[in-house]
Amino acid sequence: MKAWVSAALAAWAMAGAAQAATVAVSAERLLDVSTGRYVEKPLVVIADGRIVSVGKAGDAVPAGATRVDLPGVTLLPGLIDMHVHLTSVAEIGGYNYLEYSDAFWPVVATKHAKDTLAAGFTTVRNVGADFQADVGLREAIDGGYIPGPRIVTATNALGATGGHCDSTFFPPSMNEVSPFTVDSPDEARRKVRLAKKYGAQAIKICATGGVFSRGPSVGAQQMSLEEMKAVVDEAHMAGLKVAAHAHGAAGIKDAIRAGVDTIEHVSLVDDEGIRLARERGAYFSMDIYNTDYTQAEGKKNGVLEANLAKDREVADVQREGFRKSLKAGVKHVFGTDAGIYPHGQNARQFAVMVRYGATPLQAIQAATVTAAEALGQAKDVGQVKPGAFGDLVGVAGDPLADVTVLEKPVFVMKGGEVVRK
Repeated sequence: MKAWVSAALAAWAMAGAAQAATVAVSAERLLDVSTGRYVEKPLVVIADGRIVSVGKAGDAVPAGATRVDLPGVTLLPGLIDMHVHLTSVAEIGGYNYLEYSDAFWPVVATKHAKDTLAAGFTTVRNVGADFQADVGLREAIDGGYIPGPRIVTATNALGATGGHCDSTFFPPSMNEVSPFTVDSPDEARRKVRLAKKYGAQAIKICATGGVFSRGPSVGAQQMSLEEMKAVVDEAHMAGLKVAAHAHGAAGIKDAIRAGVDTIEHVSLVDDEGIRLARERGAYFSMDIYNTDYTQAEGKKNGVLEANLAKDREVADVQREGFRKSLKAGVKHVFGTDAGIYPHGQNARQFAVMVRYGATPLQAIQAATVTAAEALGQAKDVGQVKPGAFGDLVGVAGDPLADVTVLEKPVFVMKGGEVVRK
């Protein structure tokens, strides 16, 4: 079957720039991620990058349409990762990044974007990048200059002076300071406006300490409730969603009280935080895979032992918090922190989510329909339906029986164009 698929996709690739604007994709079955039911022998018609119909084999195919036939393949909507860092390199940890120029990171980000797309993730939210490198990457992808996923850009993350989002590894003589530090509500509003001015499509804040910054506490709160409220008010007024890096219980709860849309990491959440998230509709984005990588490879990559120790400190607690919050009915989106582990391995998190209590369908929904809802883009991505972008992923097998098949897609399409063959 794989050889047949490869041959079919090779024929498609040979069509090159002359390919038709209308594409008809057929497969063994299609997973309706909103219901968990399969559509047998689907026929998905895409015109000018968007889906125009979802029918079945035997339905009329528009004249002049290019056919892409995928026997034995299960189709899903393009996957969504809500927490990536495309300008970060997992293999360069600790102080090793000082060996590279500032211009290195946006260049390697082009490879990371390509690897992410080939892995079936057709939409990502990049939550933090220096020098607006994520904006330039998005512009290059949208302009057709390089391959990559659709990127929701956050530019620089906002945080307190000396906090997780500031530069904390150097002595005062080096005067390393993030240009997006926030130490008052008024500063918070101004920095939101500045981030939007330079291309932010979402706002990222650091509400608490972190694993890979300096300082003994992962969970210590670093932004006040008033500062977070100012960020949220200003961002929402501009139509932007807000994501909060938050490991500690107090910071998680204040972020939810402030109206933050998605809470990232959520490592040390307590019962009250779970209740608040459920009652107020906040989404949890819990990166419960990446510890497997950091503990195995972090030391070799140059990650400092102090940071690896914090990583170990929160790993099991975070995973149990995932289980508990999922059972309590909190909405979860798929966010992996790619860049902490190598890009393109995003789908490895599905199996960890299932191991800690999610059904395969819940894990898939977190990376499709629920993520699209959290982005405010439900009409465009997250489902295979008329009007949505022609973003498809094909796997050899049944993802509801074995979610690990998502780690090895045999077919990826973005906007009606084949990108994995």
